[in-house]
Amino acid sequence: MYKIEPHLHTTHVSRCGRLEAQEIVAGYKAAGYSALIVTDHFNRTTFDYLGLDPAGKGDRVGAFLEGYRRVREEGERQGLRVFKGAELRFDECENDYLLYGWADELLAEPEEIFRMGIAAFSPIARGQGALLIQAHPYRHGCTPAIARYLDGVEVYNANPRHDSRDALAVHYAQEFGLIGTAGSDCHRTEDIARAGIGTERLPSDSMEMMRLLRSRNFRLLKNGEVFEP
Repeated sequence: MYKIEPHLHTTHVSRCGRLEAQEIVAGYKAAGYSALIVTDHFNRTTFDYLGLDPAGKGDRVGAFLEGYRRVREEGERQGLRVFKGAELRFDECENDYLLYGWADELLAEPEEIFRMGIAAFSPIARGQGALLIQAHPYRHGCTPAIARYLDGVEVYNANPRHDSRDALAVHYAQEFGLIGTAGSDCHRTEDIARAGIGTERLPSDSMEMMRLLRSRNFRLLKNGEVFEP
């Protein structure tokens, strides 16, 4: 079984991240993982942290992907596959959405994205084949989005500094037939490999990774072991 982390952040891009690429890859490699999806925060706080104007000119998506590139390069050195993701937050509320299988052009105008909101963004993302999973939908300050705007929800979030009330997320996913994922929500050393998914095949790129998630052909992992939430 291949172990994959679908929710992690780097200090290179996410203000709340504490880990550099080498620490991330070494930690997951030691824990027996085969692949990672870098989901740095794509929100106004990140753009402030990076000193970028979301309404400005230039390759803002390229700057946002610096953490992903560094982890991917380190992964190539250490034999770990690394895929592209993002964790979006719109101006409308504190909800966060994990985005998988997206082309850079989808996020090319950050100011427009932040103002857009989930109801407007969802059909655009889906039209381009991307997958939207709401992260920790029942964490304090968050509310589950209307199900028709989502492909799935994170039913197990292993971040030890938050109570994500995962049982409610499990019920929400079951009620509306949504994909359910598990993630470490990794920011610090103690978060590494606390959750993830297990698969029988290892995707070759970010788009194939998205298709695997969409297929639901995976098991949920807690501390490296398969579990049923």
